[in-house]
Amino acid sequence: MKQIGKIKDQCKQLRIPAIADCINAIADQAASENISYLEFAARLFNEEIKAREKRSLDRKIKDAQLPLRHDLEIFNCSVVDGISPVLLAQLKELSWIDQAENLVIMGPPGVGKTLLSGGLCHQAVLKGYGAYFRSMDQLMTTLSRKDTNRSAAIEYRRLTKANLIVIDDIMMVEPDARRSNAFFHFINDIYEKASIVITTNKSPKQWVEKLGDEVLTAAILDRVLHHAAVIKLDGQSQRKLNRKGGQRLL
Repeated sequence: MKQIGKIKDQCKQLRIPAIADCINAIADQAASENISYLEFAARLFNEEIKAREKRSLDRKIKDAQLPLRHDLEIFNCSVVDGISPVLLAQLKELSWIDQAENLVIMGPPGVGKTLLSGGLCHQAVLKGYGAYFRSMDQLMTTLSRKDTNRSAAIEYRRLTKANLIVIDDIMMVEPDARRSNAFFHFINDIYEKASIVITTNKSPKQWVEKLGDEVLTAAILDRVLHHAAVIKLDGQSQRKLNRKGGQRLL
C-alpha cells in the first residue's frame, strides 16, 4: 500500500490523475489475470487517454454554449414541413462543414429552429469540429467589446478560428449602424473559412429591418447565401409537443 501511495503522488506530480485513480483496480486485474508488464502499462495509459479525451470533450461542449435542448433524437420531422428524415440524416453527416457551406433555417417560433441548429452544432463538437452556438445578442456584444475587453477579444479569436458558428435568431437585435458594420466585418472574416448557420423568423429580404443598412445587408446576404441551403420550417410547435412528452423546455 505504501508503494501505491508513492505512485499516486508521482502521478500527481506528472499530472496524470486518471492513472492515480485507477491504479488499484488495474493492479488487481493484473494480478488476477497474470498479464505482462507491458499490458499493465498499456491499460494504465489507456485510462489516462480516455479521461483526457472526456475532459477535452466536456470543455468543448461547455465552450460551444449549446441550447438546453440540442438532442436531434427529439426533433420530429413528421410534424414539421420543410425537412425530411432523409435531409436531416444528410445534415447530421456534416460534410457541408468540410465544404464551408452555410445553412439558413427559417420559420415561426416553436417549430424547432434552435433545436435543429443546436443539435447540428452538438454533432459537430462530437465529431471534433470547432463549433459554437451563439445568440445574435451574444455575438453582437462580443463584436462591440472585442477591442476593449480581454474576454471578448478571446471569444472573438475563438469564433474566427471555428469550423462552424451558429447564430441564433438574427432578428433579436436593435437596428444600429455601428453594430451592423461590425457584424458585416465578422461575416467577411469567416466567409468561406467556416460554415455559418443562421436561424430566423424573417426572410433574408427582411433582415434590413433589423440591420438597418441596405448596402451592408446586401453584402452580408451575398456572403451568407453564396454557399447556402435555405430550410423553411413550418408546422406544429416542437416545444408544445415536447412539453406533452415530458421534455424540458428552453
